[in-house]
Amino acid sequence: MDNSVKISGSELLNPGYILKEVLGLPSGSTVADLGCGSMGFFTLEAAKLAGDKGQVFACDILKEVLSSVEGKARQAGLTNIKTIWTNLEIVGAAKIDRQVDYVILKNTLFQAKKQAEVLAEAFRLLKNGGQLLFIEWQASSGPIGPAQELRVPQEKAEQLAQAAGFIKVKDFIAGNSHYGIIFAKP
Repeated sequence: MDNSVKISGSELLNPGYILKEVLGLPSGSTVADLGCGSMGFFTLEAAKLAGDKGQVFACDILKEVLSSVEGKARQAGLTNIKTIWTNLEIVGAAKIDRQVDYVILKNTLFQAKKQAEVLAEAFRLLKNGGQLLFIEWQASSGPIGPAQELRVPQEKAEQLAQAAGFIKVKDFIAGNSHYGIIFAKP
């Protein structure tokens, strides 16, 4: 099996490939993208894959980020995205009215001061049997990305996720500068 992700040009991550081929996100899914970012690449792709019967919650602490995602969703004609203003470092803060099938946590943990709480919030939001798609910067991926001292080594990410209650399903190469892990909530 090929664990690498197909990327092209200056692209850092390929959300379509990762969500469809690696995660296998099916139509009708409920997804929470924690720390969705202003471009909303994973949010928008998840909304396309989830379809009209699915729901995607785009979560971020910055209101302008959420406003940007709302605009991109409108432009793309996606009506299954709901933005949630929240602090991921506070367990229980994300006001999502149900448990979700999938949580996306990408390029977010390195920014958090309370990393264990972020993973605990992801765990809380997932249904039993739900999956966490976790992507972070590799420890030594060159001049792009955050400072080396901010990056979360894969071993540390796995320890934090295990402490939150997750079990590791598999890891994969998320791109030239990132590692990826899929965890499950038992």
